[in-house]
Amino acid sequence: MTFVARDPVQVRLTGTGGQGVITAGIILAEAALMDGRNVVQTQSYGPEARLGASKSEVIISTRKIAYPQVTVPDVLLCLSEDAFNKYFRERHDDTIVLLDSAVTDEPVEDGRRIFKLPIVATALQVGPRVVVNVVALAALNALTGLVSQAALKAAVLRRVPDRLREPNEAAFAAGERLAVTAQEAIPRGRSHRPAVNSNPAQGG
Repeated sequence: MTFVARDPVQVRLTGTGGQGVITAGIILAEAALMDGRNVVQTQSYGPEARLGASKSEVIISTRKIAYPQVTVPDVLLCLSEDAFNKYFRERHDDTIVLLDSAVTDEPVEDGRRIFKLPIVATALQVGPRVVVNVVALAALNALTGLVSQAALKAAVLRRVPDRLREPNEAAFAAGERLAVTAQEAIPRGRSHRPAVNSNPAQGG
């Protein structure tokens, strides 16, 4: 697991309409609260979302959060090409990035901080398109350890209607499997260097 050692940790989830990015941010925030953390969650609406790229941002900390906006993300998820083009370059050297495999043909993944996984394709294999966000969250959290997997799964199941419980459970398990596949692909001896908090704007 490429643990994120920053406190607070800034998370930016991006995608397009129908991928559940806003709901994903809410679920992640609720899971962090279940783990006893302090959380701020924000999201974009209006013209920005209608043009293709939407985002939800979550700040998680064990301390009081001094500034409620993500400045540069420590963790970035891009589920669409528009989101990749808009947000991929807004990161620092230690940002952990998870991309859907279809967002770009560029050879950007490095097996340590930047991962390309078939998130959308996997979601369509296990359930309806609405479970894309659950596949993404399960994979992202398994790679980064933002919250406990138990809290994240509980937050997911609290948000879904009973008729969609089974496909969401399948989506969660599929996301975890994607993360395992990504970790197994990391060459022996290569590991992620834990990041340290160096952002004074976030109270570090």
